[in-house]
Amino acid sequence: MIMKTSKHKFEYSGKLEEYQLTPPKRITEYEIDSYSPYQNYLYKRALYGLSSLSKDELETICSKKKIRIQKVHQKSQNVLNIYKQRLTNAITNMLFEKFFPESPITSYLLNNAEPDDKFRNVLSFKDLNISKDDIVKLFIEEGILPRNFMELKNNPNQLPRLKGR
Repeated sequence: MIMKTSKHKFEYSGKLEEYQLTPPKRITEYEIDSYSPYQNYLYKRALYGLSSLSKDELETICSKKKIRIQKVHQKSQNVLNIYKQRLTNAITNMLFEKFFPESPITSYLLNNAEPDDKFRNVLSFKDLNISKDDIVKLFIEEGILPRNFMELKNNPNQLPRLKGR
């Protein structure tokens, strides 16, 4: 048996606005940092190493600069690992002191709170509540980023130079 369907069931002859509801206005706000593009470039280069550079940039820089970038990246990873270990130790020590003040394991943990260079802390920055500003401050203190990092707005090597003298 073939079903006959009436055409009016599939076609709408009224105003389209009756069926279309206006979607709510969605406003997406992105976090805007106070750093210039050059500052972000230096920060990402220290944090991510050669993987932060474009293919064109990788092809144009010399091998000595690549090695220097890798060394800075390795140093930054070591510094961040130690920093994350210290934060983790402080949090766990506080918890053990609060909940188990008389326990012998608490006294052991408090006496052995030094970070271990061989241990790799895999907790994320978000888990430890570490912000970009915290990392920048740490990198400046450790000499990974230049001391005048906060004043840098443009790449000083791209500025026009005076010839002579």
